Amino acid sequence: MQKFLFQGLLRGALTEPPPRPEDAMLAELGQALERAAREKLGRSLAIREVDAGSCNGCELEIHALSNAFYDLERFGLRFVASPRHADVLLVTGPVTKNMKEALERTYNATPDPKWVVAVGDCAFDGGVFAGSYACVGAVSQVVPVDLHIRGCPPDPVALLKGLIALVDKAG
Repeated sequence: MQKFLFQGLLRGALTEPPPRPEDAMLAELGQALERAAREKLGRSLAIREVDAGSCNGCELEIHALSNAFYDLERFGLRFVASPRHADVLLVTGPVTKNMKEALERTYNATPDPKWVVAVGDCAFDGGVFAGSYACVGAVSQVVPVDLHIRGCPPDPVALLKGLIALVDKAG
């Protein structure tokens, strides 16, 4: 037992170093999103994330937006707990039959103007789950979608670029 304890103490960390985001590019993207949200909405952007049946890969990337490396709240990006406080619904995964009604209710509970962003290949066309007996299909088959962010899963920078494009497109 002592042998393993000494090995554990002398061995370095077993994890890989985190990816190094390009700080200047990230700061520029974040500031562009904040500026666009302030111009279009007059305030920061509130996002409600909805998992409609995904494998959680997209959720991990979305959650990375709030971690210490990206920390996008510094640019006014906020995740909210209720669709009643949201401007944007980020929907991931193919819509399962069990989540169809919940997604429709969430969409209806979100005040206008609202945008729906389908995140990931599964949200776009069902991905590897297309044709499954348990899935309704793509998000656009259940609620109107304003933007698709493709990828399996899309990384946080792609998510940020998509949100900037969404806010810029908004009239």
